[in-house]
Amino acid sequence: MTSCALVCGAGCGERIPWLSTSPRTTCARCGELLDVKQDLTAVAAERAATWHTRFEARLRVGVGADASGVWSKREWVLPGLAEESIVTLGEGRTPLVPAPRLGAILGVPDLWIKQCGQSLTGSFKDLGMTVLVSAVVALRRAGAPIRAVLCASTGDTSAALAAYAAAADLPAIVLLPNAKITTAQLLQPLAHGALVLALQTDFDGCMSVVRELVERSPLASQLYLANSMNPLRIEGQKTAALEICEQLSWTAPDWIALPGGNLGNTAATSAGLEIAEASGLIARHTRLLVGQASAADPLARAAESGFEKFEAREAGATAASAIRIGNPVSVRRAIRALQRCGGTAESVTEDELGRAAAEADRTGLYVCPQTAVALAAVGKAARRGVVGAKDRVVVLATAHGLKFSEFKAAYHEGRLAGAASRRANAPIEVTATVDAAQSAIARYLEASDTRRLSIPSPLSNSL
Repeated sequence: MTSCALVCGAGCGERIPWLSTSPRTTCARCGELLDVKQDLTAVAAERAATWHTRFEARLRVGVGADASGVWSKREWVLPGLAEESIVTLGEGRTPLVPAPRLGAILGVPDLWIKQCGQSLTGSFKDLGMTVLVSAVVALRRAGAPIRAVLCASTGDTSAALAAYAAAADLPAIVLLPNAKITTAQLLQPLAHGALVLALQTDFDGCMSVVRELVERSPLASQLYLANSMNPLRIEGQKTAALEICEQLSWTAPDWIALPGGNLGNTAATSAGLEIAEASGLIARHTRLLVGQASAADPLARAAESGFEKFEAREAGATAASAIRIGNPVSVRRAIRALQRCGGTAESVTEDELGRAAAEADRTGLYVCPQTAVALAAVGKAARRGVVGAKDRVVVLATAHGLKFSEFKAAYHEGRLAGAASRRANAPIEVTATVDAAQSAIARYLEASDTRRLSIPSPLSNSL
């Protein structure tokens, strides 16, 4: 039987049960974030073939908890949670899509996209939120005085929290940076009935207020933190890495690339790979590549020194608003993860992310700006020889492009700040005649034929 506990991420010896009626996210001894520690010995004690057969059987059933990409791996995700506490909205089981045309452009032909945005609220945050909200249900049943769950958010976390809290009939509170998220992201928590507080600050300022509320305010014992500094979120988000390996017939890729904001997902991806390796289901060592917008790139700057030095910075404006974070709370988790796997981080300009998004969209993907950052990072790492031309690379598409329609409109209207809209496409107004339409179509077909005759090549150094 597998089990888990909360332990100090710095290794000072703090260890508490995850099901504690006085839930904490930091070590009482040193203040470091707590991590979920799985019993990997118990995982390894079962034959890999047994795990394979069990997970495959659940994929075929696809009902109840088995329909969830998270809870179908429940022995590896918060083991010991009673099934009646599970709050699932069908998260996970998202497609892994081959993208050879885009890969040829980036210089890595064996490119795959993990479409995490094809989930209920349109982002990978659903994977972690199903675990966190399920844990809150269990904690309340055990007597914890939790009255509401709350988070700071750049948009996607608030949407996921509000949806899962609504499903569990829990009050949800979200703090957002005023006028710094998309309309779609703002509407989601409002629609689910959450209390939405728009603060005149950025995400880091919102996070500071949230931490004060849950650690020192008179309401602290009644509020439960739902940000990724809470390790229970990591438990669910790690299943994206497990799904990738499973969809590749339990063969791990050479690289997994992902955008980095608060950096919890970097640690989560590493945790998923670690447990898959312990089970014997995968053998290949996977490296992680984190892309950051140059306006908010403290991890990428730290990578230049081999992660010997990290300095928070004030995040500037970027189209990749969901990762506009200058002081990520999970930075030490992320650095430990990158050091373990020999991974790295790349900084990406607004022009580079805009072009990467446009090229991806031209191959049928319709990516969000955060995913575009990860794609641009892959291209830059490939040109530097960090990522090999024959490496298999999987990019985590963290949110659906439809949540970022303003970004798409700005690019195609030539008003995306800091970006040259080389692939801009606008409607062509013509008179309502067959001749006018035929003439426009002929020009389009001629241009399309010219593009098809060109040989794909890696994007220039501008990306």
